[in-house]
Amino acid sequence: METAIFAGGCFWCTEAVFRDVIGVSEVESGYIGGTVADPSYKQVCSGTTGHAEAIRVTYDPAIIDYAQLLDVFMGTHDPTQLNRQGNDIGTQYRSAIFPLDEDQHEEAEAAIARANEERGGKVVTTIEGPATWYPAEGYHQEYWEGEGQRNPYCLATIPPKLMKLRKSFAAKVKPA
Repeated sequence: METAIFAGGCFWCTEAVFRDVIGVSEVESGYIGGTVADPSYKQVCSGTTGHAEAIRVTYDPAIIDYAQLLDVFMGTHDPTQLNRQGNDIGTQYRSAIFPLDEDQHEEAEAAIARANEERGGKVVTTIEGPATWYPAEGYHQEYWEGEGQRNPYCLATIPPKLMKLRKSFAAKVKPA
């Protein structure tokens, strides 16, 4: 098993997408890329810690490789929005990739180049790190599977992302 870390706006939304990807065994929401040790959700939401809301994905590279995960990541959020995703605004919602080794760094550069070709050179996704990972509070984990089903924001935001995943990456979606 290998690990990947992506920040693509609200971690509830990104987590919901990656939980449906084949080869992914675990998705953990958390914070990365900031200056405060063990930040809280409230601190990160203030925009003063430098952290991004992110997900840490555990996956089987024999089923889906890192480059394919990057393509899913780039294709299921808007990598052209600087420090925001839709109505979520602030550096904590930035689009960023946190490679864990040199191979992942090279793959991240290639994925950004592919996305720039598709989007006319407007991708603002950054490559950051190394940085310390901090798991989010327990109530953020598997949010869409529980509380998120009753949250108006999630109901408006997550289903379109899941539809995009199923349409654009049908071969990479876990069976229902």
